[in-house]
Amino acid sequence: MAKSRKVIITCAVTGAIHTPTMSPHLPITPDEIVTEALAAAEAGAAILHLHARNPEDGRPDQTPEGFAKFLPRIKQGTNAVLNLTSGGSPFMKVEERVMPAAKFKPEVASLNMGSFNFGLFHLLDKYKDFKFEWEKAHLENSRDLVFRNSFKDIEYILTTCAENNTKFEFECYDISHLYNLKHFYDRGLVKGPLFVQSVFGLLGGIGTHPEDVMHMRRTADRLFGDNYQWSVLGAGASQMKIAAQSIALGGNVRVGLEDSLWAGPGRLAKSNAEQVRMAREMIENMGMQIATPDEAREMLALKGGDKVEF
Repeated sequence: MAKSRKVIITCAVTGAIHTPTMSPHLPITPDEIVTEALAAAEAGAAILHLHARNPEDGRPDQTPEGFAKFLPRIKQGTNAVLNLTSGGSPFMKVEERVMPAAKFKPEVASLNMGSFNFGLFHLLDKYKDFKFEWEKAHLENSRDLVFRNSFKDIEYILTTCAENNTKFEFECYDISHLYNLKHFYDRGLVKGPLFVQSVFGLLGGIGTHPEDVMHMRRTADRLFGDNYQWSVLGAGASQMKIAAQSIALGGNVRVGLEDSLWAGPGRLAKSNAEQVRMAREMIENMGMQIATPDEAREMLALKGGDKVEF
């Protein structure tokens, strides 16, 4: 019998885009982040993509102190790969964004591969009253927001983490970002197997049409051959539709409340684990199996959870 293909599920637990008003299920406090992360891992997530938030008002927090409140507890409770964001929030400078990855030396850190317009302001049409004062300005200010990820910024993150043996989840929001990654790959600043995360459906990035997904896949295949693992995340309501396309095309998937608050039309997901279970069911119904954390480590050539500093 042919060996079943293994699919990596990444779960992005809380992120920095959605605000507390948008869902009562969005984890904010360290205790909530720990609980949600461990449940997602139990449901089948091999990789946990992590952000921190201010526990008082849910504002994005990229300080190492914020991450220290939950990282050791999650590591103690699961064998899952822990992936620390270097994207932080689009409003932060790169020096602030890289601090957790530089300090804690994780197996994986995210890395945005190009600058782009990052629009959240359209969400103001859905929410009129906010729990916290910062939320409305957070959305409104994105009308004039370019999420800066210049070549200098990318190289700064790569060189800052160069001695840590941290691999990167290369977040590509458009086709040009794949070419930016190829630039650093050709220079030898990043080495395979690459972990390429194609992002679909954010205002300012590539869309969610099947041709957009195929274009990303074809371009990555042409640029990186068999020296990469492809994964996708679909923003908002497109999450599972994009995930299904990736599974069919031989890729991996990312879900989680960072990327989408939904578990169906008009139905808020009650947890990250709910979305992980939905992705797992699709994978298994299509005749494949989810990758365990150690299988994901092998597929991505990671250094191992015993070599981090938390």
